Amino acid sequence: MADEDVATKAPESDAKEPSMVSTEDTPAQQGASMGEHCVTDRPSPTEGEKPTGEISKISDVEVYITKPSDYPHLPSKLLIFLSSGTGIHSKTNQLQADRYASEGFLVVMPDQFAGDPAPNSATDPNADESNPSMIEKVKMGFATTAKSFMVDMWLARQTPEKVLPLLRKVVEGAKEEFADAVANGGGVYAVGYCFGGKYVCLLGSELPDTVVHGQASKDEEQGMVKPGPLIKAGAIAHGTLITKEDLESIKSPISMACVENDQLFPDEIRTTGQKFMEENKIEHEVRVYSGVPHGFAVVGEYEDPKIRSSQQSAFDQMVEWLKAH
Repeated sequence: MADEDVATKAPESDAKEPSMVSTEDTPAQQGASMGEHCVTDRPSPTEGEKPTGEISKISDVEVYITKPSDYPHLPSKLLIFLSSGTGIHSKTNQLQADRYASEGFLVVMPDQFAGDPAPNSATDPNADESNPSMIEKVKMGFATTAKSFMVDMWLARQTPEKVLPLLRKVVEGAKEEFADAVANGGGVYAVGYCFGGKYVCLLGSELPDTVVHGQASKDEEQGMVKPGPLIKAGAIAHGTLITKEDLESIKSPISMACVENDQLFPDEIRTTGQKFMEENKIEHEVRVYSGVPHGFAVVGEYEDPKIRSSQQSAFDQMVEWLKAH
């Protein structure tokens, strides 16, 4: 498969159970739903670069906000940035958000974990900095099982019933605070990396009103109201935890930068979703990148020039999609 293969683009017991987190890059272990890149900042952020945004609050939710240098003198578009498990205090995530601001977007990155980022990540405020991080111990061959268990337990807490109401509050609050950017873009845009990719799909879907407000969905036959998508268009990179149903629910135009043979986003789920969107004329774009690890699209220092090139290509893909919509 080509490095950037445009797959589709439509116009319109006692046995040890597998952990949900993989300590490998790509391909991941069978059954994994999160990888090291999803829960740790790896590789290190580019030396010398400093985030330009600030931590604030919207609708009582902590957010990282970064703006174009010429805003509000020139018009902008409102972009919701949904990160990997490392959250809004990650320098890597902040730098990635800043890149979109440099392209003219007013970026709001919400704390979608409500103060509960991936355990033992470099940005976990509860981590003991006097001791080696859990990931360092894993690299030395220790505590692999414990880390996997902790991440599995963390994932079990991050449900749509918990995350979606928080995101809805931020979207509605940001629309009010930055009404000029919403008006200029004709709506709200969103990008998501790893964990955040799933929620871009959900924000671009017609979800039952109960789910958006934090209640579990039971049965469509009960007459639940399905509001329209909360975003005008979205783009994701190496999403995780995405199901076939997530993809088949999408109504907003979406672009996906995917990793070849990525078991964190299995080919079967991706291709089934692509087929559905094509048949139902949901505007979409899928590009598959080979020879790169899961998490490659997030800023960081990679020695391999192929990964660096693919990282830039994925960013260009997502920016161009958002600007075109």
